Amino acid sequence: MAGAGDRDHTATLVATAAAQADCLVSFGIAGGLAPELKTGTVVVSGEVVSEGQHWAIEPSLRCQLSKFAQSIGAIEGLVFGASSILATQTEKERVWSTSRALAVDIESEIVARTATELGIPFIVLRSIADTARRDLPLASLVPITASGKPDLLKILSAVLRQPFQVPGMIGLARETAIALSALVGPARALHSLVAGA
Repeated sequence: MAGAGDRDHTATLVATAAAQADCLVSFGIAGGLAPELKTGTVVVSGEVVSEGQHWAIEPSLRCQLSKFAQSIGAIEGLVFGASSILATQTEKERVWSTSRALAVDIESEIVARTATELGIPFIVLRSIADTARRDLPLASLVPITASGKPDLLKILSAVLRQPFQVPGMIGLARETAIALSALVGPARALHSLVAGA
């Protein structure tokens, strides 16, 4: 599931879904940590780390997940669950150097922790939007609304205060579109995998 970058929203979604789930999926876009990953690279994982914590699915399921990753042309590896968005190259480099995680988002930790507490597996399926070498414009960090949607008025206000962000926002929008498009095929494949399990 995707929480649109809001941890409270994600926690609510996970809590609602977990009661009737046999598997939890963290799905959406992510930031790149590994320097070589390009926008649109799909990352599959059954292992999540955060500051001082680690969650992983059973080895037998990891084998199945590896085969799935190969079948869709994805990269399999560690994902970092951050408590807030890593907005700068410096922050990403720090986390990469200490964790060696391929990608980062702020929802996978919640999914992995909840699934582990319930004794069910989890899968992370994410596509890289902003790469390790990209700083995010400040306007892109405006929190979403309670309904899980972008707060367009606040974003516009942030851009008007600092109009030099416009090229960065346009670039980020383009990268996000590429990342979301890259998830279409893998999402269908994942649905077939989970449905057939």
